[in-house]
Amino acid sequence: MRAADRLVADTVRRGGPWLAVLVVTSVLGAFAQLALPFVLGRTVDELVTGATGTPGGTGAATWLGACAAAVILTVVCDTLGVWAAGSSGARSSAWLRNLVVRNVLGVGPAITRRFPEGDLVTRMGLNTEEIGRAPESIVTGAALVIPTAGGVVALTLIDPLLTVTLVAGLVLIALVLRAFLTVSTSIAGDYQAAQSDIAARLVDALAGARTIAAAGTADQERARVLTALPRLRAHAMQMWRANARAGVQAGAVVPLLEVAVLGVGGLRLAAGDLTAGELYAAARYVVLGAGLGSALGYVSSLARARAAAARVGELTAESPRAYGTRPLPAGPGTLELRGVDAGGLRDVDLVIPGGQAVAVVGRSGAGKSLLAAVAGRLVDPGQGTVLLDGVPLPDLSREALRHAVGYAFERPALLGDTVGAAVALGLDASGVGRDRHGPRTGTGSGYGHPYRRDDGDRDGRTDGKGEVVRAAARAARADAFVRRLPLGYDTPLEEAPMSGGERQRLGLARAFAQGWRLLILDDATSSLDTVTERQVARALSRELGDRTRLIVTHRAATAAAADRVIWLDDGRVRAYGGHRALWADPAYRAVFQTGTPSRAVLQTGTPFQTETSPRTVTPFRTDTSSQTDTPLRTGASSQTDTPFQADVSSRADASSQAEAPFRASASFRAGTS
Repeated sequence: MRAADRLVADTVRRGGPWLAVLVVTSVLGAFAQLALPFVLGRTVDELVTGATGTPGGTGAATWLGACAAAVILTVVCDTLGVWAAGSSGARSSAWLRNLVVRNVLGVGPAITRRFPEGDLVTRMGLNTEEIGRAPESIVTGAALVIPTAGGVVALTLIDPLLTVTLVAGLVLIALVLRAFLTVSTSIAGDYQAAQSDIAARLVDALAGARTIAAAGTADQERARVLTALPRLRAHAMQMWRANARAGVQAGAVVPLLEVAVLGVGGLRLAAGDLTAGELYAAARYVVLGAGLGSALGYVSSLARARAAAARVGELTAESPRAYGTRPLPAGPGTLELRGVDAGGLRDVDLVIPGGQAVAVVGRSGAGKSLLAAVAGRLVDPGQGTVLLDGVPLPDLSREALRHAVGYAFERPALLGDTVGAAVALGLDASGVGRDRHGPRTGTGSGYGHPYRRDDGDRDGRTDGKGEVVRAAARAARADAFVRRLPLGYDTPLEEAPMSGGERQRLGLARAFAQGWRLLILDDATSSLDTVTERQVARALSRELGDRTRLIVTHRAATAAAADRVIWLDDGRVRAYGGHRALWADPAYRAVFQTGTPSRAVLQTGTPFQTETSPRTVTPFRTDTSSQTDTPLRTGASSQTDTPFQADVSSRADASSQAEAPFRASASFRAGTS
């Protein structure tokens, strides 16, 4: 528990100025309580005999005033102490939450492999709040030592025999508190773990709420979520029993101690060794000294804080991703993976030329999404190196890396207050809509800025973040539906219900707005209708065609449209080449087929076989030829503008093209759509 205790100590020190107020009020209040028995004793003596042997008098009035002052000081200190305890605890909790959230986000997605989302929320919410109560527990509990120590000293001055009696009882109370701290810390840790188990299961259930409703398994799922409830109850009962046991033990010692001290003091009074006022003061000091037993509540709170600190410390112990300081040099966006091993990926050696579109295919579990995560440094490989334009990704500064690489996911999380803020996530006020890492090289139009304006401004500057956001939304075919919202781009996200395809379009727009060198699309068009996907593909080949594009896909049409294909099989690169060449392998064709391959596909052997020309211009390629306006045209026809269509002849019917935008040939229609 040493690491947990250090975290508790660090949290206590972050209580701010209110922590100092808490310390001062606790100490002053303790001394006021310590002084009160003495003042009361002198007042009793003055009232009984007086300073000159006469009952009452001016001395009694003075000591009565001192009594009132001590009581008022105690009340004021208690009031300020309650306020300071709450404020310092809130400040400490806020500091700790900031630390944990920053560390968790710095580690990245890898942390969710060890800690489920619900568990993370519990640790960052409930557990940090319990640690935040540590300042009050430690300071107020420690302040109880002052009256106890003062009581021992005062009894020693009155009569050492009374001190021996008090110290014997205090030793018993201290042993009870120490045992209670050890036991309750362990029980509290188990209780908090059970809370996290329920939270993790609940988050999973909420994520699959539609599946649960469709399957009609709400009762079974409720039972699964609350599996840890009996365990939670058992730990709660253990905690209550431990509290009750310690309370009874400490409570039994205190009255016995008072009786013992008063008995000894009575004998001393009868012998004439004590006055009545001294006996009264001794009785009060025994109560103060035995007040250490009232620290049971603070010890219980400290035990919960220590148990919570052990859990939160597991999050802070995770090493956040470190970044270098190098900028990204000029280059076309060439991506290299050298000897990469990462989780399920093994021995990956690839070079993806800058400005090309490369599809990543493979069966489920082959490692496609992991390769995409490694390529943009969402995950660091255990071995090997990933380079972008010759620079290892860990050497790049955070700004250089995140402005160069844009990610779009199958289920994008939209973060921000408004729709526009969700697309602009990661952009600064100037609209980091420029490649600020040096000029790029290449022949395609638009290098240096994907949304080059008609005025010929090629330095990548825009009129600000708003223009970059709108241009990215237009490329992702999201601008039209966003403008139909009540407040357009300023519509709050909670007031903008969207379909899965619309959310994907906003996710694509966010990637387009940020990734100026490398775009990584992890099955990011799976919810788009065919027409919209065709339009997005056209944007990828035209205004975004100068960027390197890594596209995880399950669709043969998308793979056929890419410049090259990475075929993953069980975490290894089985092949890397053109889709046409790979299609000759039955195992490759089986990646896209759920049933028996059609006769047409088996006979032709390639889904993009053409009669007029073997050359294929894909929608993801940038080409300096005059045919770039027809992204996937394989023949000479001028009638085709569908990005995934490879004409069989110049007699292609326009209506059939609109109905089947991914249709490439008769063989493709038969087997891989």
